[in-house]
Amino acid sequence: MFAKLAYSVFEQSINDYHKFDNVDQPIENPYAKDQFEHLLYAKNWIDTVQWHFEDIIRDPQIDPVAALTLKRRIDASNQERTDMVEYIDSYFLQKFANVEVKANAKINSESPAWAFDRLSILALKIFHMNEEATRPEASQAHRDACQSKLNILLEQRTDLSTAIDDLLSDIQNGDKFMKVYKQMKMYNDEELNPVLYQNKK
Repeated sequence: MFAKLAYSVFEQSINDYHKFDNVDQPIENPYAKDQFEHLLYAKNWIDTVQWHFEDIIRDPQIDPVAALTLKRRIDASNQERTDMVEYIDSYFLQKFANVEVKANAKINSESPAWAFDRLSILALKIFHMNEEATRPEASQAHRDACQSKLNILLEQRTDLSTAIDDLLSDIQNGDKFMKVYKQMKMYNDEELNPVLYQNKK
């Protein structure tokens, strides 16, 4: 099942990152570039690094200049995340290219890759909520509250994984069809963001 495979790769990426827990450490993707797992690992690595960017930038003592530099890195990471989602959707478009779509087939509210994006973020939430639920120096009340949240996240993982596999099965059977729209982000584009193109004059 694709969801189970994806989640195992996401966990591997998260665990690999936390061996050093450094946003500047280079990725060492263990999968060959022609493997689907390579895309999944790269996708989650981006999400994991960005997760820690978001932690760092919320430091109330952060230097304003450093914060601006980090904000630029977060913007770049967001673009990489979107690009990676589109690569994953391209994989599925190719995989299901020869499926005969039924006349009454419906489109889903999100593409397969955006569903995997949610699963990747959920894997990160589960990892870090588990850390909090088992943090020795935290109060028992804190650990109990985090364990309750963790239980809900684990339930969400089951539901989302089922939904992903059902979606892919429906696409493979022709009951649903893929239609992928590029994100067309505007704020990074010098031709579309007025602040950027006005400064070019």
